[in-house]
Amino acid sequence: MKICVYGAGAIGGYLGAELALSGADVTLIARGPHLAAMKQHGVRLQIDGEERVAHPVCTDDPAEVGPQDYVIVTLKAHSVPAIVDVMQPLLGPDTAVVWAVNGVPWWYFHRLEGPWEDHRLESVDPDGSQWDKIGPERAIGCVVYPAAEVPEPGVIRHIEGNRFTLGEPGGEKTERVERLSKALIGAGLRAPVRRIRDEIWLKLWGNLCFNPISALTLETLDVLATEPGTRAVARAMMTEAQAIGEKLGVRFAVDVDKRIDGAAAVGAHRTSMLQDLDKGRPMEIDAVITAVQEMGRLVDEPTPTIDTILALIRQRARVAGTY
Repeated sequence: MKICVYGAGAIGGYLGAELALSGADVTLIARGPHLAAMKQHGVRLQIDGEERVAHPVCTDDPAEVGPQDYVIVTLKAHSVPAIVDVMQPLLGPDTAVVWAVNGVPWWYFHRLEGPWEDHRLESVDPDGSQWDKIGPERAIGCVVYPAAEVPEPGVIRHIEGNRFTLGEPGGEKTERVERLSKALIGAGLRAPVRRIRDEIWLKLWGNLCFNPISALTLETLDVLATEPGTRAVARAMMTEAQAIGEKLGVRFAVDVDKRIDGAAAVGAHRTSMLQDLDKGRPMEIDAVITAVQEMGRLVDEPTPTIDTILALIRQRARVAGTY
């Protein structure tokens, strides 16, 4: 089994290192000083109080690698359109592409039974290139729960978590998704196969509100989820989102307040959007917020609070040069 991890930063590097250490045939696609360090010294994974060194193939050129069984994309959503043409050498007739990307995926409506089947989301695939050149039939969904960071080039520091939930767009347990699940489990990771849209929404539900509110207020998750004003804003956004998800057939396993309480329990966490703002990096606005607004329009569900926060965070990002 050949596996390529495209975008071997913190999460991709962690995943690729664990797979390589388990004996899998792994290639990491990365760039810059991080790539150079991994080529020279291997991937140094700091985890469980020790450092493990993996030596997968590392490159910035997919043409050097050739067709894979699985390509696991661990980039941020806004970075994906730029790699559509570059990644083509990795795609053989039966290659599955695993989307370990935050937010609403571009293939979301593929094989979704009902009136919106195969609808294309302009907010995450504006020119249709992902749908046309990669193809939704290749897609396997993946919801990422671990936290990791890159403290220096070539070093991945694991912080917490090891679950990568997988699922087919059609909901069935196919041979290809079961085979990938077994490979991840063999690498010491948790990789359950689930109804992937339910899993996507459960994580999206919190990211949708707490990410932009944190970037607007510069506050940490524990404060946002407990201070009455910001909690009320987050709750309103989540209620609007739940109405959209349920119209699309999503089952929410917990209620709104329990989900918010779970976010509060994480503690003084700075969300990824706030971290990106701090570092002047593009923020995942469209996949996490704009796509939900677009889906609301599609199913005729109003999103007044989401609309307001989206307008504010777009302007904040434009001023900061991160949109």
